[in-house]
Formats: sequence, C-alpha cells, structure tokens
Amino acid sequence: MRGSSPVTAGGRAASPGTLHCWWLAIRPRTLPAAAAGVIVGTVLAWRDGGFFLVPAVAALAVALLLQIASNLANDVYDDERGADTAARLGPVRVTQSGLLSRDQVKGGLKIVLALALEIGISLTFVRGVMVPVIGVAAMVAAVAYTGGPYPLGYHGLGEVFVFVFFGPIAVVGTYWLQTATTSVPAWLMAAAIGAIVTAIIVVNNLRDIEQDRAVGKRTIAVRIGVRATRLEYCALMTLPYALLSIIVATHTLPLAALLGWLSLPLALRATSRVWTQSGRSLNVALAETGQTALLFSVLFALGVIIAH
Repeated sequence: MRGSSPVTAGGRAASPGTLHCWWLAIRPRTLPAAAAGVIVGTVLAWRDGGFFLVPAVAALAVALLLQIASNLANDVYDDERGADTAARLGPVRVTQSGLLSRDQVKGGLKIVLALALEIGISLTFVRGVMVPVIGVAAMVAAVAYTGGPYPLGYHGLGEVFVFVFFGPIAVVGTYWLQTATTSVPAWLMAAAIGAIVTAIIVVNNLRDIEQDRAVGKRTIAVRIGVRATRLEYCALMTLPYALLSIIVATHTLPLAALLGWLSLPLALRATSRVWTQSGRSLNVALAETGQTALLFSVLFALGVIIAH
C-alpha cells in the first residue's frame, strides 16, 4: 500500500468497504457544480419554448458521468505521476492511499466513459453526429486533464479546460440539444457558470501550490504565485454577478433572474476564506465555491421560471 490505513482501537487495520471506497473515488461533493450548466441551459431552453425532457436528462447524466470520469482520472494519474503523496492536503485519494488499485480505478474510469459515450450515441437521433463528436472531445479532455502525454493540469491549462467544458459546452450545448439553436442569454450565462466552476479549480490549485511546485506540476497558481491566484479567484467570482446584472439591465432576461444574486453571501464567504487562509483550511472554501455554483444556477432558474 502506498498510503496508511485507518487503525482500530485494538490496533488492527480497518479499511472502508468497497462501496465506500468507490464513493470516495467519485467525490460526490464535486457533482453539483457539474449540474449547474445543465440547469441553466435547460431553464433557458424552457423559457424559449424548446424544453425537451429526454435530451435535458441525458445532458445532465453525461455531465455527471464526465465529472466522475475526471475525478477518477485525476485520482489514478496524479498517483502515477507522483503528484499525490501522504502529505496531500485535499480529500483522500483512493489510489494513493491504497484503498483501490490503479487497475481498479482505471477499470472504473473505462466503465464511466463507456456509459457517457453510450448516452451520447443515443442522442445522435436527436441532434445528429455532432453530439457524440462533442461528447468524445469532452471525454478526452476529462482524461487529459491529468493523463496522457500532455496533461492539461500540469501545463497551466486546467482553467481553460474547465471554463470551456463547464461553461459554453454545458450551458450552450444543453440549450442547443433541446432547441437546435443558440442564444445570446445562453452564451452570456455560459460565461457566468464557467467562471464560478473555474474558480473551484483555482482554489484547489491555491491549496496545493507548494506540493505542486515540488513535483513540477506547473499550474497557473504555481506560475503566478499566491497573491495573483487570489486575485484570479476574486475576478472569477465577480464575473457571474456582473454578467447577470448586465443581462437584466439590457432587458435580455427578466428582472426576476437577479434572484441569482441571493447566492452572493455564500460567494463572499468563500472569497474571504480564499483571501485569508491557505493549505488544508481551503477545503472549506472549495466546498463553498461548488455550492455557490449550484445555488447561483438554481436561484437564476427559479427567477426565470417565476418571470415566465
């Protein structure tokens, strides 16, 4: 085993059950952020009279599966590259800790990707071959974040990947899947959701900045330093509220869409933690940022529904 196992009072090693190990591996706390873009894209499609239940549910399933795939890939490939050690500050990684073997995690990754691909292929009958093409690109990116010959996260491209796939691909893609077109509100809200979800990666990289620097993982945080990374986070958390205000002020969306602003106190709390804390304590800010993404999207959706 590469990591240490919990020890019982009697001195015997105690390991969690297999199902619990997989639960740790998929990191369910990351899933709400993956759903945010689909929620926004779907409510905008509904507002424009294009809501289609089957594609909406399929888009949500694919988004969640790809997030799980990314989590599994990060778990096993960070371990292979030596980026995860016993000194890790984030949540437990099942490969590094020895709870699951590399082969087990890679096997699980293949199953999750196969399920996502199957759903994408089934949607060919709805919007044509572009659906699986986009799906395959997203699958490759999910694995390439830490795997493959040029891992994106190791070369400072993690934020770009997250913004593109959790912003435009998630929001505009979901909207297009149901309406066969795109819209200005969809693109603007894609930027808003993409910014918040990208902020999650920024917190993660800020927390791990010293460990990443030590193993040669050249994230943006490693490249620009702590202060600039904190400013990057603040900018990303400010953008969604500024965009939402502009969208409403230009009458692109109704006034009730500003319900999304009710998530601001949570965003401010997370920002305060990011600006004043470091290391393991940033795990709380990480969770709060993900919660902000979900709350912002749900409140925005509720506002659009109320106005309609």
